[in-house]
Amino acid sequence: MPPRVTALIDPEPGASSRRLAWLAADPGGAPLGSAFLRLFTGRGQEHLAELDIAVHRAERRQGVGTLLLEAAVTAARSDGRRSVVAQAKEDSPGDRFLAERGFRRVLALTYARLVLADADLLEITRLAELPHPGYRLTAWEGPVPPDLAQSYADSRRAMDDMPMEDTDYGTVAWDVDRVLAAAKAVAKRGDLLHTVAALDAADGSVVGFSELVVPGDGRGDGQHYGTAVLPEHRGRGLGRWMKAESIRRARRHHPALAGLLTDTANSNTPMLGINDDLGYVPAHRAVEFQLGL
Repeated sequence: MPPRVTALIDPEPGASSRRLAWLAADPGGAPLGSAFLRLFTGRGQEHLAELDIAVHRAERRQGVGTLLLEAAVTAARSDGRRSVVAQAKEDSPGDRFLAERGFRRVLALTYARLVLADADLLEITRLAELPHPGYRLTAWEGPVPPDLAQSYADSRRAMDDMPMEDTDYGTVAWDVDRVLAAAKAVAKRGDLLHTVAALDAADGSVVGFSELVVPGDGRGDGQHYGTAVLPEHRGRGLGRWMKAESIRRARRHHPALAGLLTDTANSNTPMLGINDDLGYVPAHRAVEFQLGL
């Protein structure tokens, strides 16, 4: 008998998306694989769905992944989506699976890690303390302070021209409510959100930011969520400045933290250079795929 695919529903939709899920099981009920489909609901991304499929290693090449894919794509079409994106490690079974089923490679990514025990903290401190005339740094944990909330939400447009190559990712519309909801989601799962921001010294407005999420127990690896500078303030070294300060603060506040993870589009040459300067070492490459519906 073929595997049975059972549809599930995530009972708690997020602030900007909701999620569907499917479980594949053999006739005896043993799980074989799963699929999750994230349906974006935020303005500017209503056309998009994001797919994550996992099949037990021993059950691959048996049609399990194909059944899960068919269920997810059918649901995406029924919901009026025009694009499904998915990511796989380069040259992995997932890479080949998606390419063989009509997904198009649209973005190449480099994942890198900074081992904090090996980091050159003297150099990182030097970079964090370099003067940047006309600017100053500030930092906070958790949600943005009320006096910076609107300015910080406005600064999120710094991500609008992030290199996405051919990905039909749409646009993300940020306001104060969305910024606060994102911080709340991080806290709800037990993690800690740390933000370093660059301020225009003339008016105190946020012109750039660097976000880092750390496990709640301060152990394992932290994950950089984004470092960006408004276009009109680029070329002044603010991205490197903020990220260096983020590393320094992580080391100070979480001495048991093992490392920091970051992922960057291969076409984002400036950020790849910043990562190299700060000691991040490439760990693997990934491919973003897209299927038009």
